[in-house]
Amino acid sequence: MPRLWELIAKEENPEWKKWDAPYYPHKAIPYEEFLKKTGQYTLQKDFFGIFSDETLIGTVCYYWEHEPSLWLEIGIGIYDPAFWGGGIGTKVITAWIEHLFTTMPLVRVGYTTWSGNERMIKVGERLGMTLEARLRKCRYYNGIYYDSIRMGILREEWEEFKVK
Repeated sequence: MPRLWELIAKEENPEWKKWDAPYYPHKAIPYEEFLKKTGQYTLQKDFFGIFSDETLIGTVCYYWEHEPSLWLEIGIGIYDPAFWGGGIGTKVITAWIEHLFTTMPLVRVGYTTWSGNERMIKVGERLGMTLEARLRKCRYYNGIYYDSIRMGILREEWEEFKVK
């Protein structure tokens, strides 16, 4: 928990927040308060740590948009900038999507990002995902309107992508 707190809640303006939905406010949280949320981070089937050489560098998760129809969305955060741009995110998302399709009766896996996060859009494109929705100019950040982007892949598309 100390390392997770350092990565996601210790700083008021962490570097990663410039890319991860920066249009939503972020507040630093004292460690003692963060510890009260331990249950939502540990021993969960929908939230895992990303490690490099046994050091926590990020997290991956899923959440339900609508569980009865198995509409699931994923999220990833690589919080340590030293690990950006090296392909770790692509590897983790690949493994995460494979895990979800293998362990759950899902039809689709997707995620939402914003047009300012070009790296996240490129990850989806590399993994054979489809741009499913572009809600124009609905994310406002630093005086500029950005699009909200939804990327997704169907199980049969994923199976075909893996063969290539």
